[in-house]
Amino acid sequence: MIYERLSRSPTMLFNEKILAGLGKGLATTGKMQKASVEQALGAIRRFKFLVDQSQSTDLTILATAASRDAANGPEFLKAVEAICGAPVTLLSGADEARLSALGIVSGFHRATGVVGDLGGGSLELVSVLNGEVAPGRTYPLGGLRLEEAAEGNIRKAEKIVADALAPAAEHAACDGRPFFAVGGTWRSFARLHMFETGYPLHVMHNYAISADEALEFARMVARRDPESVDQIGVVSRNRRALLPFGALVLENVIRAIRPSQVVISALGVREGHLYELLSPEERAQDPLIEACAELAYLRSRSPRHVEELVPWVEQAFRTLGIEETEEEARLRVAGCLVSDIGWRAHPDYRGEQSLSILANASFIGIDHPGRAYLALAIFYRHVGLVDEAVSPRIRELCSTRLKERARTLGAVLRVAYLVSASMSGVIPRTRLVMEGDQLVLEVPPDLAEIVGERLLKRLTAAAKIGGGREGAIRILG
Repeated sequence: MIYERLSRSPTMLFNEKILAGLGKGLATTGKMQKASVEQALGAIRRFKFLVDQSQSTDLTILATAASRDAANGPEFLKAVEAICGAPVTLLSGADEARLSALGIVSGFHRATGVVGDLGGGSLELVSVLNGEVAPGRTYPLGGLRLEEAAEGNIRKAEKIVADALAPAAEHAACDGRPFFAVGGTWRSFARLHMFETGYPLHVMHNYAISADEALEFARMVARRDPESVDQIGVVSRNRRALLPFGALVLENVIRAIRPSQVVISALGVREGHLYELLSPEERAQDPLIEACAELAYLRSRSPRHVEELVPWVEQAFRTLGIEETEEEARLRVAGCLVSDIGWRAHPDYRGEQSLSILANASFIGIDHPGRAYLALAIFYRHVGLVDEAVSPRIRELCSTRLKERARTLGAVLRVAYLVSASMSGVIPRTRLVMEGDQLVLEVPPDLAEIVGERLLKRLTAAAKIGGGREGAIRILG
C-alpha cells in the first residue's frame, strides 16, 4: 500500500495484494514452502520497484505469523531485506494483536468490543474499550494452518478450533459488545453475505451482521462446498478454499465470546501501525470529520463557506427544535462539510452524483446508516425534499429518526445556499429564528435584495419541518 501522507484518515494512492500462501506447510513441516517463498520474493521485487517509482519517502515492512513461526523465517526475512534495502519489523503475536486493535481504534469512532484478526497462520483476539487496547492473545488458527492441521477435513477442524478457543470465553468475552472482524477471509465471508442478502451498498468497512445471522451463515458456509453457494462468484478463487475454515473459526468465536454483532473492518495491522505513528493530538482527531474536511478542500467551491455552515446549521437546528444525539450532531457537521462536493456535475445530476459518492466513499469512522444519512441529506440539498428519485434500499439503511434529520439538514442547506451562493463571508451575517409559526431569516441591510420567491419557498419548507407554516425575511437595522 502506498499512502498519500501520514494522517488521521489516510488516503490510499495504490494497493496491490499477492496471496503467496506463506503459511502453507507450517502445520506439517514447520517451514514455509519453497514455491510460496519464491512467489512472495517475486512479488516483493515488484513492490520495491513500485515504491521507488512512486518516490515514496518512508518504507515500512511488517512480517507476521508465518515469518515468525517458520524454521526458515529468518532466511526469508534476510532475502526480503536484501531486496528492499530496508529492515523488516518482525511482529510478535502480542504486537500483531495490538496493531490489529489499533487499526480498529483508527477506523471506528470510539471503538468498544473485541477485535479478531484472522490471517493465514494465526488468529489474534484483543479487547478494546473506548479506544483503549487491552493485552491480546494469539491462536494457531490461521486459515492455511487450520486447513493443513485438519488435513482439509472440516469435521476434524471443528475439534481443533473448539479446543483452541476454549480460553477465549473468559479472556475475550464480548458480553453484548460488537466483534470486529479483520482479515481477507472474513471480508470474503461478509462479501458473500452482502450479495446473498441483496444489500444495497458494497462498502465492506463497518458492514454489520447480527450475531445470530452471522452464526447461521457461518454454519452454512463452513459445511457446504463453496462452489454450491449461490453468490460464490463474488469471492475470488484464491480465497474460496479457505472460506469454510474461516467461517468455522468465526462460528466458534461467536459461540465463545457472545458478541452483539459482527462488524467487518477494512483496516488492520497496517493502519494500526500508521495510527501508532501519529501524535497524541492527531490520534484524538475525528477520522470522519478530517476526511470530510479534506474532501471539502478538494471538491467544494469554497472550503471556508462549508466550514461557516457548521455553526449556522447548528443554530438553525436549535431554532427548529430538532433534538440530536452526539452521533447525529457529528453526522450533521460532516454533512455541512461535504454539502458542495457535487457542484461540478450537471445541475440535473448533482443530487444523484453526491448520493453515490457519499454512500460509497472510502470514509472511516462512520457506519452504514451514517453513510445513508450523509448521502440522503446532500441529495435533498440539491433535488428537494422528495423521496421518489432515491433508491428505497438506501432509505432502508436509516431509521425513521435519522431520515428525518437528513431531510432537516437538506432543507436548511437549501436555504443557506440560496443566501450565500456558495460564497464565504455571507452566511455568518444571517440567522434563522422561529416566531410563532414563522421561520424568519434575519439579514443585514446590505443583503436586503436577497428577498425572492424561491428563497421564501425554501424557508417555508424548512419551517414545516419544525412545525411552522411559512417563511419570512426580516431586514435588520
